[in-house]
Amino acid sequence: MNLERLPNEEKLGLCRKYYLCGFACLPFLWLVNVVWFFREAFRKPAYTEQTQMKTYVKRSALGLLFWFTVLTTWITIFQHFRAQWGAVGDYLSFTIPLGTP
Repeated sequence: MNLERLPNEEKLGLCRKYYLCGFACLPFLWLVNVVWFFREAFRKPAYTEQTQMKTYVKRSALGLLFWFTVLTTWITIFQHFRAQWGAVGDYLSFTIPLGTP
């Protein structure tokens, strides 16, 4: 999608949609929002919708950072303690690794 062709009102609407959809446990949309709209929000000359777009981009970046931190923490804990959790760790696993813990 070429954002240069869209009017500023539609850019703001699209940025807002990606921001709100990110709350549906879709942090990838926040990543897309930050990557797509960072230049529009922070590098372009000022226009009326830009201040609200900056807010959505900043909040998307914070939400993405939060999700990244939570997922990284969970993956680290799970990989470290899965064998000690016994059957619960096995039930949480998609594939059970072979061998001894």
